[in-house]
Amino acid sequence: MSYEFDNHAPIYLQLIELFNQKIVNGSWTAGDRVASVRELALEFGVNPNTVQRALAEMEREGMMYTERTSGRFITQDQQLISDTRQQLAEEKIDQFINQMQGLGLGRDELKQLIDRKWGKNNGADRNQ
Repeated sequence: MSYEFDNHAPIYLQLIELFNQKIVNGSWTAGDRVASVRELALEFGVNPNTVQRALAEMEREGMMYTERTSGRFITQDQQLISDTRQQLAEEKIDQFINQMQGLGLGRDELKQLIDRKWGKNNGADRNQ
């Protein structure tokens, strides 16, 4: 299965974001072994060198680590995972707010829209 990548950012950076999302949302569990570079390249429809670059950067950031002869694993540092989740959320919120301001929506109008949509998309006031 290949993914649609944005042409405005390098694919390896988009992979890092995607892999981080999988870690922070629990799709990839702390301490679990990461699939091989070749397997990930096939899954995401990208060049293995691109995957290797993304994984190497994630290792540098501490989100993954390598054990000789055993492979690459997801960090077990729950604080780092939590901090990464917070950082990703803040980046998405900043982008969203900028887009909404570009549409001319003010804070109160946006809050009302979010409240209305949140209830519609997530059932009755789940996770208020």
